[in-house]
Amino acid sequence: MSVKNILFIMIDQLRWDALSCYGNQVVNTPNIDRLASKGVRFTNAYTQGTSCGNSRASIYTGRHVRSHGATWNDWPFRLDEWTLADYMREQERQVVLLGKTHMKPDRDGMARLGIDPQSDQGRALTNAGFIEGEHDDGIHPEGPAGPYSSREPRYNDYLREQGFNGRNPWLEWANAADSDEGTPLSGFYMENAHRPARVPAEHSETAYLTGRAIETIDALGDNPWCLHLSYIKPHWPYLAPAPYHDLYRGCELPAPVRSKSELENPHPLVQAFMQLGVARTFQDVEKRNHVLPAYYGLIKELDDQIGRLFAYLESSGQAGHTLIALTADHGDYFGDHWLGEKDLFHQPSVKIPLIIHDPSAAADSTRGQTCDALTGAIDLLPTFIEAVGGKPPEHRLEGHSLQPWLHSEANLPARSVIFSEGDYGRLPVANQLGVDPLKARTTMAFDGRYKLVHCLGLPDMLFDLHNDPNEFIDLGRDPGYAAIRQQLREQMLDWSACLRNRSTVSREKEQSLTGLSRRQGILVGVWSGSELPDSVRPPAEVGVF
Repeated sequence: MSVKNILFIMIDQLRWDALSCYGNQVVNTPNIDRLASKGVRFTNAYTQGTSCGNSRASIYTGRHVRSHGATWNDWPFRLDEWTLADYMREQERQVVLLGKTHMKPDRDGMARLGIDPQSDQGRALTNAGFIEGEHDDGIHPEGPAGPYSSREPRYNDYLREQGFNGRNPWLEWANAADSDEGTPLSGFYMENAHRPARVPAEHSETAYLTGRAIETIDALGDNPWCLHLSYIKPHWPYLAPAPYHDLYRGCELPAPVRSKSELENPHPLVQAFMQLGVARTFQDVEKRNHVLPAYYGLIKELDDQIGRLFAYLESSGQAGHTLIALTADHGDYFGDHWLGEKDLFHQPSVKIPLIIHDPSAAADSTRGQTCDALTGAIDLLPTFIEAVGGKPPEHRLEGHSLQPWLHSEANLPARSVIFSEGDYGRLPVANQLGVDPLKARTTMAFDGRYKLVHCLGLPDMLFDLHNDPNEFIDLGRDPGYAAIRQQLREQMLDWSACLRNRSTVSREKEQSLTGLSRRQGILVGVWSGSELPDSVRPPAEVGVF
């Protein structure tokens, strides 16, 4: 067996601990667990950005946030960035997207360079290089004219074909519930999370995308392909179709991971995030426990649909040569640390599930194993390139291939610190703190024990996950830990200085240019020609001018 195809599954806002293979005691996810039993489950994987946009931009480029520049949602990266789609096409794979990317086009940059957004080149630059397939970022609150959509999703047409009519079936059916009197209720109101979605499960967003994946793979036939299947759920609105809406209601749910001590003199940035509406909602345990069963139900539905897809791969003969990677863009606080959503760097937000199944015989020795090494979402792209026989370009990619872990090779990649970045400039907390949005930047450095969060213009945060695994005690202003903070700051400075900003010069070009000036006879600081070998010595007679 060898790797012919890549199936890259991204799950939006999936907590790492919401899967049974990662220890969840409520949700049973046997299909994802089976994938882990056939591959490697990474237990210390971290996203490089804590929002949808910056995380995905890092995954698609294999570069950190400050390298590609897409620091938060709706911020485009530069037009010259190579992406997953570019690299896979270079490896002669047909690239197809189904679902979410959250990438936004640099329309100002295209206008400056005279690129028509509707041209082939413009369309490639519009959505991180993804041209074929179906792009749906999954949030359509005001229909096709809404701020989140430039066009109506194909899913709306599909729903109408099934008889679910309306101006915006996504909003009116897939993410709405019926009241006791039969009146439609919006899934955006979390008080409705206990109700079933108006569409049956076979027509949900998750089921629809899975069906599209099966159709797509079937149509690709024997051609080598890379399919990026990017599921929208369990991202809010937290509304699941029957029977998933009710599977975990009444179950004993895990308590939120938080301590009252966190409310005593909290870090200014954390305190500001605690005041956001979503945080206040999830601070109420009753409300949080009303919504969490719907979140778990969406995850269970997702696992069932992934099982349907895996069964198709087996029956079609594709499983034997398809590498499957499954991960999330970030997590979800769900009331942990008195917070909601993501954007900060506690484990519920920044740590992600990561499972890779390599079908090749070289991976047989690692099947069912776990890897505890510090790994990042930016490691996926070089892993994919190497899996299909390519050579990851070191001058651009800032992650490293995980293939040595998959193949149990002797020279395993070593990483002493993992980094992640955030940008809260568009959130109201920036104005509340009096922070210039251009400076509303945060960076995490985690060495496996100590986690430093550098907040530009504000004090550092520091957590010792060995003695405080729940991250209740912020040591960022504790004078006894000044040396630890300084060490991690120095590592952060070294990391920043080594980012691949010279991304236009390959290793080969770099080597060919070394010593070129002397070979051309350009001599700087030379006293005597006898010091030079004949190959670089200038002619004996030179013109006088």
